[in-house]
Formats: sequence, structure tokens, C-alpha cells
Amino acid sequence: MSGGKESADVFVIGATNRPDLLDPALLRPGRFDRMLYLGVSDTHEAQLNILEALTRKFRLDPGLNLHNVAERCPFNYTGADFYALCSDAMLSAMSRKAETIEEKLGVLNAQPTHGYPHPITPQYYLAELASPEDITVYVSEEDFDRALKALVPSVSQAEMEHYALVQQRFSQKKGEEEP
Repeated sequence: MSGGKESADVFVIGATNRPDLLDPALLRPGRFDRMLYLGVSDTHEAQLNILEALTRKFRLDPGLNLHNVAERCPFNYTGADFYALCSDAMLSAMSRKAETIEEKLGVLNAQPTHGYPHPITPQYYLAELASPEDITVYVSEEDFDRALKALVPSVSQAEMEHYALVQQRFSQKKGEEEP
């Protein structure tokens, strides 16, 4: 690095999601000795690994098969898209659970002699009456189906092709520098 003392203990790591806009001065020999292009996942197995990592703290429905979900994901989903997919699936599951609780409250409140303050509020129900099963949210395959239908990939196919060309260009440049 200019102006600094030479040291073998210094590593500089740079990251960008727009390598095509890098200043050519950064790409001169000796600046960054290694370049690693990390694209979007291009296999369903890699996508499954991402889904498993993002849902590791979720309670998943026993009938959910994340492999089936990964098989339905296009190859232009980015990490942010997978995060949105999992978040939307969780939101769908939470909405479904809230609807179930509202239905139970409707039944309880329709009974005038239920022995509780009338009407029973969601807060009272959750704090005093609900069982652990009543409040546990399980994410199902249907929740992922809804999320998949609504999710628009953040990177278009045209952009994917552009980044493939950028990757190819950087790979060629690096190859030209090596003897």
C-alpha cells in the first residue's frame, strides 16, 4: 500500500456487488492478488443450503420439505431474495396463526357464560388461556408456496447475463497477468 510500511501481516479485502464499476487503478497488478467472483447459487443443492441456514431458527412444519422449495426457486435468486422468501414464509405462517387465534376468540366470545372477562381480548387469551401449541408458529410448505408466488427476483435474467460477462472479463484479465 502506498505510504505504508511493507508488512506480510496486512491483508486488504475488498467486496463489491458492482465489479464492473471498479476504478481500473484498483485492478492494477499488485493491488489485489486474488479475485474471487461469488455469483448467485446455481444449483438447487446450494439453494437448499441457503434455505436451511436461513430457517435454522424457524419451527418448520413436519410436512415441509425444503428440498421441494429449493427445486422451485429460480437460479437468479440472490441471498437477499432468499432472505425475503424465508421472511415472507414466516410472515404467512404468523398470519395464519393469528387467524386461528381470532377464530378461537370468536367461538369463546360467542359463549356468554365462559367465565372470563367479556369479551376476551387477544392479549388476555395469549397471556392467560393459550397453550404452548396455540402460540407456536410452524412454517409450512404452503407458506413457502405463497412467498414464492409473490417474490420477484431482485436480479433480472438480463442482469444475470451481464454479470456472467463481467465474471468472464475479470477471469480473463487475471489469467493474462499470470505467466
